[in-house]
Amino acid sequence: MFGRSRSIHLSVHIHKDPAAMAERAAHILAGACEEAVAERGVFKIALSGGQTPIPLFRLLTADDWAERLPWDKMTFFWVDERCVGPEHPESNYGLARRELLSRVPAMHFFRMRGEEDPVEAAVKYEQQLRSDFGLGPQELPRFDFMLLGMGEDGHTGSIFPNSPALAEKKRLVIDQYVPERKADRLTLTLPVINNARCCMFLVTGAEKHNVLSRALNLLTEPTLPAQMVRPGIGDLIWVVDEAAANGE
Repeated sequence: MFGRSRSIHLSVHIHKDPAAMAERAAHILAGACEEAVAERGVFKIALSGGQTPIPLFRLLTADDWAERLPWDKMTFFWVDERCVGPEHPESNYGLARRELLSRVPAMHFFRMRGEEDPVEAAVKYEQQLRSDFGLGPQELPRFDFMLLGMGEDGHTGSIFPNSPALAEKKRLVIDQYVPERKADRLTLTLPVINNARCCMFLVTGAEKHNVLSRALNLLTEPTLPAQMVRPGIGDLIWVVDEAAANGE
């Protein structure tokens, strides 16, 4: 699985504002879901936190979208989590629950337990992935869809620049202390992210323009965590607003 030849299918969609981005993202997600359910009977998606996916979450709860998606065949996981309880305002799971999962008939979701000891929580989540995906000792889970964001420093998930997480090759989930945030985080590792069938970034704001330009350059040696998201066999999709694309 680690020796696959690389075949990246990159697409960039630029839209006027977050509302238009959400429409595009919803169509992409729905298409991936339809294909996954038709082929494998289930759609396995990993969600990210932050404010950027909120318009998408809210759109998916609208009647037309809520009725269109096969929520009973969708299984939700998380790309990363802050080490706080699910009721904490900074919880990625808590955000998804408030804005999406509590408003649709979703039945299958597995959260990272940010309220527990980070080391133990990372081990438990890796065990959850190995069980749910039926993995052998050296195998990686193959998610159907990764919903990702990018910070102004180029981080994605909870993988930050210069982090030891960038070099992790064996583990599926790691815990780490992030000095920039003075906080512990849990995150899927790059090998797991890059094994997904589709990775979709949502990026907004003029302040992201410079880092977006770097992240989209696949011809240079990657230095930013977001730039290192290069699915081995899968689609890499960026949905951005005009402010991020143009820097104004």
